[in-house]
Parts: sequence; C-alpha cells; structure tokens
Amino acid sequence: MSWFKRDKPADEKLPKVEDKDRRVRTEGLWQKCEGCRQITWKKDLEANWNVCPKCGRHSQIDALMRLRLLLDNGDYTEFDSELRSSDPLGFVDKKAYKDKLKEAERSTKLPEAVVCVSGNLDGRPVQVCSMEPRFIGGSMASVVGEKIARSIERAIEHNTPLIIVSASGGARMQEGAVSLMQMAKISAALMRLDESRLPYISILTDPTTGGVTASFAMLGDLNIAEPGALIGFAGPRVIEQTIRQKLPEGFQRSEFLLTHGMLDAVVPRPEMKQYISRALKFFVA
Repeated sequence: MSWFKRDKPADEKLPKVEDKDRRVRTEGLWQKCEGCRQITWKKDLEANWNVCPKCGRHSQIDALMRLRLLLDNGDYTEFDSELRSSDPLGFVDKKAYKDKLKEAERSTKLPEAVVCVSGNLDGRPVQVCSMEPRFIGGSMASVVGEKIARSIERAIEHNTPLIIVSASGGARMQEGAVSLMQMAKISAALMRLDESRLPYISILTDPTTGGVTASFAMLGDLNIAEPGALIGFAGPRVIEQTIRQKLPEGFQRSEFLLTHGMLDAVVPRPEMKQYISRALKFFVA
C-alpha cells in the first residue's frame, strides 16, 4: 500500500482553493414571488416586465422601465431634468429633508419622483409622465407638480395625448401646503387640456394613494389600473380604525374598484401598450 500513502511531487499538487471560492455565486439571480412564493429566474421575470409567469402578480417597476414598456424602441426626449426640490419648511424629523432628497437622488439616479418625456407610442406622438416609487415613496412635491403641469402644457402646445403613470404614496409631507397646492395646480392644467379636446390617459399602479388619487390619477378620460394595484385615499387600516368595521376582501384593490365603477379597465402590464394604442385610435382621429 506504499503507493497509496506516497506523497505526490510538489509540482503535481493542486493549488489550494479557499471555501469561499468553491461556492457558486447565485445571489441576485433568483427572485421569490410575494404572491405564489415560487422562485423565478430573475432574467425571465425582467423579460416579462416583472410580472410573475406563474401567478401573474405584478411587482413594482421603476419609472425608466415603464417608459421602455410604453414607448417605441424605448426612445424618448426628457424634459425638466434640471429641476430640484427645495426645502421651504426646513423640515427635519429623524433626518433632514435635504439629506433625504440627496439620498433618494443618489439611490435612484433621478432628480425627482417623476420623469417627464415625449416619445412615440405605436408611431403616435405622446407626452408621458412616469412616477418613480423609490424616490421618497413616489411622493408628490412642488417639483413633481411643476413637471407634470409643464408636460400638460407641452401636450396642448404640440397637440398630443397625455399619459400619466401614477405610483405614489401621495403628497410629500415635508413640503406641507406647498405640496398640497400641486393637486389644484395639476387639476387646473388638466381642465385646459380637456378644453383643447386632447385625451388624457391615467395609468394607476401599485400603490396610488393620498393626494395623487384625490387629484390627477382619477381625472383621466380613461382610468386604467394594473392587476392587484392598491388604489385609494386613506389606507385600509386607517379606514377600519375610523369606522370600526372590517372592510370587504380585496377592498381598494384595482379589481374591487373596477367592479364598483371607479375604473374603466384593469389591464395586465405586458398588454398595456397595445391597449392604450387601441384606445387612442378612438380618441384621436
């Protein structure tokens, strides 16, 4: 058995591999669905616009992915990207508002909670405002209101339809009444759009709540929601505590609102562009 015990020559020994190098790196390659709890290859999920191929649950997507979904070849021209929120109240809670703004801009690589662009949808010129839920919860601040109002004015100037994709927790409390004023500002601009006989399509995604729901999100000529989206003014827990009653199952979800006449349609994300294109053919000759 001497051959079994004999050491190999030094030049034949294999290099030692650390345990950490032996592990297969799979972190970030898979994602568990919060609906069916099934694990899906992340690239397959992204190819399906973050809609679970097993149960159809719609996960959030960012503002830029939304633009790639809706606009031809993902091409667009962005406007007002130089606008930044100020701090009119000098607001401080656990962290200064100015610091929160810097942190949100750094993490999202966006200047504010909405991206406003012009582009083509199935060859038709449109103005699109896409809200970013990762930027302080997609909250509506003074700059968000200004950018959306300017998009409405561009739609009137260039005689093009307007599409707003809402994904927001509502008005941004750090700006107080300045934020709430944007509700009236955008609603007044939408009235001018209506007087110009130009269509406005509102897309409501998860979540669309607070002052955004109470203003422009529900003022579309066509109000469309994604499946399972939370849509409402106050949250369900607040309502239950106020009225001291248990709410119906599915309350404030898009399917519930459609059944009760608050929405015109619930459309799966992969079908959204085709649905809007077909709708615009009815609105625009």
